[in-house]
Amino acid sequence: MKYFYPVNIILDDTNAKQWLYPFTATRHAADIRIGILTTREKWAYLPGFHIYTDSNTFFTENPGIENGLPVRMEANIIPTKEWLDELLSNTGKQDFSEIQLIDSDRIKKLNYPWQIFQYNDWALRKDFEMITSGRVSQPLSSTNKIVCGDNIFLEAGAVVEHSILNASAGPVYIGKNAQVMEGCMIRGAFALCEGAVLKMGTKVFGATTIGPYCTVAGEIKNSVIFGYSNKAHDGYLGDSVIGEWCNLGAGTTNSNVKNTAGEVKVWSNAARDFLNAGLKCGLLMGDYSRCAINSSFNTGTVIGVCCNIFGQNFPPKFVGDFTWGKERYTIDKALQHIGNWQRLKGKITTEQEIEILKHLYTQS
Repeated sequence: MKYFYPVNIILDDTNAKQWLYPFTATRHAADIRIGILTTREKWAYLPGFHIYTDSNTFFTENPGIENGLPVRMEANIIPTKEWLDELLSNTGKQDFSEIQLIDSDRIKKLNYPWQIFQYNDWALRKDFEMITSGRVSQPLSSTNKIVCGDNIFLEAGAVVEHSILNASAGPVYIGKNAQVMEGCMIRGAFALCEGAVLKMGTKVFGATTIGPYCTVAGEIKNSVIFGYSNKAHDGYLGDSVIGEWCNLGAGTTNSNVKNTAGEVKVWSNAARDFLNAGLKCGLLMGDYSRCAINSSFNTGTVIGVCCNIFGQNFPPKFVGDFTWGKERYTIDKALQHIGNWQRLKGKITTEQEIEILKHLYTQS
């Protein structure tokens, strides 16, 4: 079936919701951050689309479409301008009949949560090209050491001093009002989103995304941190995905490769089993979860939503939602602690967040 402009797109995460746990337990699949932008934000950059969301639990927007047939799309499909341009040049129209089967350099589909970091290099390059096209970067301070400066872009208000930025292996994007403190070493592909901070001496290997208003330090490689989370001290984070409002205690480190160099098995809520995730997978941590200082995570560990991880031993490879050490988090205490952390960044818990968390608590 073919469609003409404008197109009303409904992003439906009914099928993706279980498969992308823990990150879809508290958000629509279209709000997963990969590259620089969320999937919803990527669609907004493409001309001629009116975007709505639909889900089997939350985040449903009533399209209220009076003119034109809405096109239902799986929300875990990651679009690109390159894909749209090629589609239009070949047909003069939009043909959505087969794109859900495509996994190429032009468009991808997130089937499993570990693909967020596996596809992040691809997504960073696509987003960087789309966001910076026709624009001029803010100037970089002369105090920095720069490699491939044409592949580096600073938004307004970004501050970068006395650091090394090497964009020879991939682009480097520094968002609005973000800060790179002295002595940081950055190797692209890399994105530091709006208001985020790299503390002094941070070492970053691509492909890494630090979401809005995060504070990070230590060593980070091929990882995605969604937003408002902290890894503010030394320790290693590699081949990992960290949700929003998380806090990794000082010295926290994860393994990303098995000592046997074999396949890493990762818990899947949808399959109710451990699935092969490839040769590298670190930590997958859901929103509002935290861990104590010097925490160590085994290869391919999944931490659910709103967990407090502490204790002398390695946590299990899968920790379910609302876990406090070895006990059950009470919902009242969980909401109180979330509010405490949010106030540290000048935010308050919204009614929608409370509703979602209470619903998840009754289901877990």
